[in-house]
Amino acid sequence: MNSKTSGGAQFLNMRLLAQNDLGGYGGVGEGVAMQVLPGGRRVLWMAHESAPKNFTAVDVTEPRSPKVIAQTDLPHASMRSNSLEISGNLMAVAYQVSKPGLAPAGFEMFDISVPEHPRSIGHFDASGPTSRGAHAVWFVDGETVHMTCSDPSLTPRNPKDDQIYRIVDVRNPTKPEAIGRWWLPGTMEGDDAPPPKRLAPDLDSGFRAHNTNVYPDRPDRCYLGYIDGGAFVMDISDKRNPKPISSFRNSPPFKGFTHTLMPLFGRNLMVLTDECVQDNGGDWPKLVWLLDGSDETNLVSISTLPAPPVDVFKRRGGRFGAHNIHENPPVAGAFKSEELIIGTFFNGGVRAYDISDPYQPREVAYFVPPAPANSPVGAIQLNDLFVDDRGIVFTVDRHTGGLYVIEMTV
Repeated sequence: MNSKTSGGAQFLNMRLLAQNDLGGYGGVGEGVAMQVLPGGRRVLWMAHESAPKNFTAVDVTEPRSPKVIAQTDLPHASMRSNSLEISGNLMAVAYQVSKPGLAPAGFEMFDISVPEHPRSIGHFDASGPTSRGAHAVWFVDGETVHMTCSDPSLTPRNPKDDQIYRIVDVRNPTKPEAIGRWWLPGTMEGDDAPPPKRLAPDLDSGFRAHNTNVYPDRPDRCYLGYIDGGAFVMDISDKRNPKPISSFRNSPPFKGFTHTLMPLFGRNLMVLTDECVQDNGGDWPKLVWLLDGSDETNLVSISTLPAPPVDVFKRRGGRFGAHNIHENPPVAGAFKSEELIIGTFFNGGVRAYDISDPYQPREVAYFVPPAPANSPVGAIQLNDLFVDDRGIVFTVDRHTGGLYVIEMTV
């Protein structure tokens, strides 16, 4: 397996099939989801990183010819969507505002049975004087939205700690109902627990929820990333009263921002990702970790995925380090594997790892596009991805590059 370079791209066992700048609005957040319609038509939905656009739908039935079929605007410029998820013909879109007190903040439900004409059918309002709304949503069962979101009834002791784990019943999608919540003790006014010890000021990203993954294999568990608080396995058998079973935290001495905790149920393993949030390697290392999860009350680190070459990427421009992984979403059309982990590393591109031996994971494929036109950091910043059951990787640039459609040849 030899690395190749072509047209400024670097690649190994991956090849570019198509790229689409989404009509000049190529900055995409961490919401990438696929809808599979009757007859096999496939539509990729993407939440944008920032205003003016809310979300874009692209027909990817023919992956070599992606076509934009819908694109919507946000209500105003001081908000972003960032995250969305799909269950059948329903879509939940997160709304996060730039400062507390603005609206709309929370999430909106859409009927996407006709993808060219997404139709708003409900809104969950989380706006308030201490709320920035929702940052990320998880919605795969058609009934429940799990999310990181402010609760306007709470006042954080530190404004960086404003978003908690919230559970919302959407069985009636026109009237979402909040049913459960949990936050790290000590972070809200009125808590009996003392405030948690913060990371150094140049690394402090806050104690707040990020990813809230729940799978049908264990519907009584949420696998919760809590940024500087680490990761938690949550008992949600009673959705009105989530309780932590265990936690895993490696910062300090590492640099914080735990993003995702993904279980591999068949192997008693878990995959944990950090997120790089500083340019030019300012918070390096940001890694992907493998944990032994055979005892869910005592998670143990056993290895990290091999990092892209630090000297090559660290100061190439923008962020360099781990971010999102393909999370084996339990939805139609999704690729699922417990031996191949695929993730985005900002200017390190999209990369795939064989973890058949979890103590010695191996990099087996990658694709690093050249800097897209008008990139403000002068480098690719691959932000999120979705891998479908055809082995096609759909990955997105944070700033201007839009959608990249890549075929894995592993």
